Amino acid sequence: AAVARHHGVEAFVNMSQMTVTQMSITETTASPQHKLHWLAEQALAWSGLPIVTVRPTVFLEGFFLRLAAAGIRDSDELALPMGNSKTSPISAVDVARAVCVILDDPASHIGQIYNLTGFESADLEHYARIFSEALGRTIRYRHVPLSGWTDSLREFAVPAHLVHHLAVMAELHVQGRYDRISDDLLKLTGRTPTSLYDFVKLHAAEFTRSTATA
Repeated sequence: AAVARHHGVEAFVNMSQMTVTQMSITETTASPQHKLHWLAEQALAWSGLPIVTVRPTVFLEGFFLRLAAAGIRDSDELALPMGNSKTSPISAVDVARAVCVILDDPASHIGQIYNLTGFESADLEHYARIFSEALGRTIRYRHVPLSGWTDSLREFAVPAHLVHHLAVMAELHVQGRYDRISDDLLKLTGRTPTSLYDFVKLHAAEFTRSTATA
């Protein structure tokens, strides 16, 4: 904070997480990552710096691309341990666009907290149907046990800290904690969030089996 003040920083944009909106000194989650985000927000609030806080929900690029592409590509399954509750994933591109708007004219955003969600909040069965429509083949959602899913993450050498965080996120999804929607992105950028349909179309190659022969 002292260095930032010395150099006259006009705005410090803190990339937090939307789950922090539900946290306090006595109410937290089991994720060390969530706890660090909450603590960072408290420290920055005390720092006296010109803070703007951005709290995105779960990213499309995480659960719906990196962690789900192989199952969709190879087995036509959206296989995740997220139960039947709703979620509103957002594209990282949309979050970056919002941050650019803030940095372009920071003065009007100082002290604000922006909660960023995706195009809609829906359950995984709904999203599987969108995958089907976008890819032109039937994709089914399958809820998988959390323990087996985290074991597979470890097999791919995902760091233990991240495995723990993703497991907590999955559990919170099952509890319905990610069923949330905000129009902050539209207010900031003048654009609606990227829909899952458009996202899948953009990344269709990663969800499609290769037709090449050996």
